Amino acid sequence: MELPQRIVLATDHAGFPLKEAIKEHLISKGIDVIDVGTFSEESVDYPEVIRKGCAAVLEEECLGIIFGGSGNGEAMAANKVRGIRAALVYSEESAQLARSHNDANVMSLGGRLVDHEDAKKFVDIFLSTDFEGGRHEKRVKDLEADS
Repeated sequence: MELPQRIVLATDHAGFPLKEAIKEHLISKGIDVIDVGTFSEESVDYPEVIRKGCAAVLEEECLGIIFGGSGNGEAMAANKVRGIRAALVYSEESAQLARSHNDANVMSLGGRLVDHEDAKKFVDIFLSTDFEGGRHEKRVKDLEADS
């Protein structure tokens, strides 16, 4: 898979430093970054900014990366947005499986839990991995079904 041309970034205050490092990393690769905030370490409530980021992912038809202290709450908020499949990523394998098995369109990273250099590796894997389809297709479609 070629690297995507555009990525949406969204964070709360705790994820801000990691978002900035990943933003620089993506720009250095020639990727257009849509940064919906936040833009400082001043405390904010994450659900609103995450919903804004997810709306941009859907509108731009691209992938997104969201950040928080642990990334857990942000993934939960993102997964409430219809059409978003957000995966909490914490290892190279979790980044690869999020795309190849789950067709995740958003990855969530914990700025207080993931080293910046490791996060860059996880981002590169996530962005360069294709969805395998096949046996996973039915499961992904089931995620979109009304319960």
